[in-house]
Amino acid sequence: MPDVIVRSSPLEPAAQALLDGLVAEYDGRYGAVNRPGGARAEILRYPAEAYRPPLGNFLLVVRDGETIAGGAFMSHDDVTVELKRIWTRPDLRRQGLAKRVVQALEDEAVRLGYARAYLTTGFRQPEATALYISLGYRPLFDLDADPLLYRSLPFEKNLGSAIAPVTPVHPPAASFEAATARVNALKAEQEQRLLARIAAHQARAA
Repeated sequence: MPDVIVRSSPLEPAAQALLDGLVAEYDGRYGAVNRPGGARAEILRYPAEAYRPPLGNFLLVVRDGETIAGGAFMSHDDVTVELKRIWTRPDLRRQGLAKRVVQALEDEAVRLGYARAYLTTGFRQPEATALYISLGYRPLFDLDADPLLYRSLPFEKNLGSAIAPVTPVHPPAASFEAATARVNALKAEQEQRLLARIAAHQARAA
């Protein structure tokens, strides 16, 4: 049977292969140092509502009844989504599955009215950096700097024919510790903004 892309949720059993795969990937590459609860705590940081239309989506690639890849996005504002949780089963990589997931996420974001995609990847994931550049994402960091001085490497891309403001490239931090503090502050700000958007959406739907 051909692969199918299905809408899902991090709460559904079909998504557990993706979540477990991400935990193994991130803990294997980064460990749990300066990450209370390890990768699982970070992966489950956002409520499932963040990945439901119109604020987001959670997509899985299913082959013969098994989840083999997937990804998600959540809303930053009325224009921007952040791509998250992009994963491919290790034994099936280099087959174009990640590209297919990213394209499906972009298409769904456009369908929901968004004009810009934002994402980050880790400083120990050079293959992910190469993937996003190949898909037209613009690095918001200095490619010539030590990625450790960013810790989290941000990218952006305009979706479709929409024109969004160009974000300046960020300078590297002075140290890994400073980069960690900067990333943590940004994530906290994004989380508060997301929770406010979820609350506002729920209030309108009530």
